[in-house]
Amino acid sequence: MTISRLVRTAHRWISIAFTAGVITYIVVMTQGTPPIWLGLFALVPLILLLVSGLYLFVLPYVTRARAGAAKA
Repeated sequence: MTISRLVRTAHRWISIAFTAGVITYIVVMTQGTPPIWLGLFALVPLILLLVSGLYLFVLPYVTRARAGAAKA
């Protein structure tokens, strides 16, 4: 399994975890003031989504540049 496929798969699973965390936070908010740590709990998958999403965004440009350099 290549690193890009691994990152893509991890990105998908992290997005599921983030969505579940946000839904949990919304449910807890309806029952009163949620604890501070619960809001911070959703930040961990969000940061991982940011890193993996940026990697996946830049990947086509890097591979295109490498292919152009190999031809020259």
